[in-house]
Amino acid sequence: MDEYDALPKGSPERGALLRREGLYSSHLSEWRKQRDNGALAGLTAKPRADRRSAADVELGRSRQRVARLEAELERTKMALEIMGKAHALLELISESADTEPRSKQ
Repeated sequence: MDEYDALPKGSPERGALLRREGLYSSHLSEWRKQRDNGALAGLTAKPRADRRSAADVELGRSRQRVARLEAELERTKMALEIMGKAHALLELISESADTEPRSKQ
């Protein structure tokens, strides 16, 4: 609209600008009405308050990684505990097999 208004009134350049942009003069009239009524104020870009800083994003990633690694550590601890119990059970079985008298045939 500013480019159109900068051209002299009644000049052929105004018509050329509208054709180039695929607009009608009625579009400009409607936009001017909306501007004057404050309707276009809501279309301006506003900074988003919910944007997270780079540090917050990195902190979130780090927390996710820590949570994943803690879960993996717990699984590993459980696996080691099971392996330890299985080893102890196999030792008991092995010791009892060594001490049992063999049957005579």
